[in-house]
Amino acid sequence: MKIDSALAARLAPWGFDNTQLDTFITRLAQAATSNAVTGELTPPAPEDVRALPEPGSEAHRRLVTLGKDAIAAKKVGVVILAGGMATRFGGVVKAVVPVLEDRTFLKLKLDDVRQAGPDVPVYVMSSFATHERLRQHVEELGAKKVEVFAQFVSLRLTPQGELFKESDGDVSPYASGHGDLTFALRKSGLLAKFRAAGGTLLMMSNVDNLGATLDPAVIGAHLERGVALSAEVVRKAKGDKGGAPARLNGTPQIIEGFRFPADFEQDSIPVFNTNTFVMDAAAIDRDFPLPFYKVEKKVDGATAVQFERLVGELTAFLPSTFLEVPREGAESRFLPAKDPEELAGRLSTIRLVADSNRWSR
Repeated sequence: MKIDSALAARLAPWGFDNTQLDTFITRLAQAATSNAVTGELTPPAPEDVRALPEPGSEAHRRLVTLGKDAIAAKKVGVVILAGGMATRFGGVVKAVVPVLEDRTFLKLKLDDVRQAGPDVPVYVMSSFATHERLRQHVEELGAKKVEVFAQFVSLRLTPQGELFKESDGDVSPYASGHGDLTFALRKSGLLAKFRAAGGTLLMMSNVDNLGATLDPAVIGAHLERGVALSAEVVRKAKGDKGGAPARLNGTPQIIEGFRFPADFEQDSIPVFNTNTFVMDAAAIDRDFPLPFYKVEKKVDGATAVQFERLVGELTAFLPSTFLEVPREGAESRFLPAKDPEELAGRLSTIRLVADSNRWSR
């Protein structure tokens, strides 16, 4: 699809790919296909999922030592996902929303990293909708060793494959999913910069998961397993939906919830993915054939189609393991706050975690 030069110039800073948009249009014109995986799908093997040892145990102390040594050696960096479309907190960029008094989501995440040391680099993935406000907030906080880079953008389509127009007649851009992470990090030059400085591991989490702290025990657990990627999982609770670890044709990986075949008993897998990972920087320094999935949205009351990719699907291409972490109480590593209501319900636990200083153990 040919777009005019003014629109192309507007989208270019955000990594817009016209050829990619054409592939989305082509897919819309094809007969609908299922997103369900094919092949032999089984629950994870016992050795695929390991629990993080209890704090105070000898095993936990050993992992803490491994993690602290790696952080002290300046081998560890942090990635915070703060992109998306800034829609769930009334159009305000979520990362700058105050959570505990004047401490915003991003400040709480950065305060945690600084408990580990002043030299841990932090890379914040933004989107066209959040980038400038995030950069401004980093400056407001006076944060050091923090860099903001943008994920990519594409254009929404109508179900018929035309450019979707919003009520003002303009096109409708969208951020193309957190699966952009490795591609955008490489394009920005920040991954090369991190590796050149001796960095070897990146811990990634969502900005709204305030339980996903830079815990040296988690870094140590990754190092002990010797894999390219460690994904945190938690025990399922009633009503939980989302991706979960499984084996597809013998390979351990995260299968997104919508990709499980209808006849697969998802309750046979007792844990699910929290979207918190530790990744080897060298292993992710290449392109991956991550698939894009069709998503329908309601925009101004009309159906719009967009295609997104998911970072968890890196597990299909990298040797991966799954670390079961606590879900409840002050040790919780899973405290998502997707909207104001969920944030209000988690505030007491978030305060416990924020005050616990896991780094000091």
